[in-house]
Amino acid sequence: MKWRDRRLLDLLGIEHPIFQAPMAGVVSPQMAIAASEAGGMGSLPAAMLTPETLRGELQVVKQGTGRPINVNFFVHPDPQPSAAREAGWRKRLESYYAELGLAPDAGKNAPTRAPFTTAMCDVVLEFEPKVVSFHFGMPDAALVKRVKDAGLLVMSSATSAEEARWLEGHGCDVVIAQGNEAGGHRGMFLNDDISRQAGTMALVPQVVDAVKVPVIAAGGIGDGRGIVAALALGAAGVQIGTAFMLTPEARTSPMHRAALKQANDNSTTLTNIFTGRPARGIVNRYIREVGPMSAHAPQFPLAAGASQPMRTAAEAKGSPDFTPLWSGQAPTFAREMPTAALVAKLVEETEEVTKRLG
Repeated sequence: MKWRDRRLLDLLGIEHPIFQAPMAGVVSPQMAIAASEAGGMGSLPAAMLTPETLRGELQVVKQGTGRPINVNFFVHPDPQPSAAREAGWRKRLESYYAELGLAPDAGKNAPTRAPFTTAMCDVVLEFEPKVVSFHFGMPDAALVKRVKDAGLLVMSSATSAEEARWLEGHGCDVVIAQGNEAGGHRGMFLNDDISRQAGTMALVPQVVDAVKVPVIAAGGIGDGRGIVAALALGAAGVQIGTAFMLTPEARTSPMHRAALKQANDNSTTLTNIFTGRPARGIVNRYIREVGPMSAHAPQFPLAAGASQPMRTAAEAKGSPDFTPLWSGQAPTFAREMPTAALVAKLVEETEEVTKRLG
């Protein structure tokens, strides 16, 4: 495949402008390795890792590939705990706790998502991946400077042209335009009104017009048709997540895999009840009965403390009722094939569509 827009290929040293999305809890080092070895860009999510576990995963990646890799971090502000809000939320969930036989204070010290810190930056600089990417804005300027002074490239997600301009002004080398269709957490950080988030088709050309840096399109893209459409809108590349969730390298649980196989174009919604921040996933019992959106959910990521014990208890009984089944709006594009084969298939499909369109 001869890509007409080579900005990302030349900047990053990759063969195909196809980025495997960094999906926390789903992506394994083996998936990231396979995506990069296939000529795309593999991404390793670090939001749910400690510096020690991140070091371990990066060691696996380093042994598996010498090709460019992206390591992704959340950069959310520290939450402001509210005892009253937390108590009210647990009161809302107490019937589920009783049903599942959980203690009222279960999950109070549950692991959660951590932002990019000095300790994480130290690990990144130890391994020097080609790209460091962020979600929910950018970290402290001093940390950005450390990353860029080491010669690493910086990417971050924008859900509006305003956010894209902000990112470019704060040192971002590449902007990921995340449309409303995307699975998982919204990258929004200047506005928290999800009802105003644009879809990929509307967002990408406006972001392209707003910044000078290359733009990656994300959200609802899962085959060659979507890739060609994104490139036609001015994107220099695409980020794809849901399509990789059924690969053998994915850490997607059997319950999550089953839900993806049964899902269709109207199976997902945006919900904040799992973590306290809007994220797109497949509708299940918890979302139907408590959400999808609740103004009472504790601030991100504190809400996860209350929902995690319910998830664990239900999954032990074989139920995904309280599991966050993250997915974009195109779950039918998820494919049961190895990651490398999927990247090759996406390239092949893109070439076919491009030839058909002349």
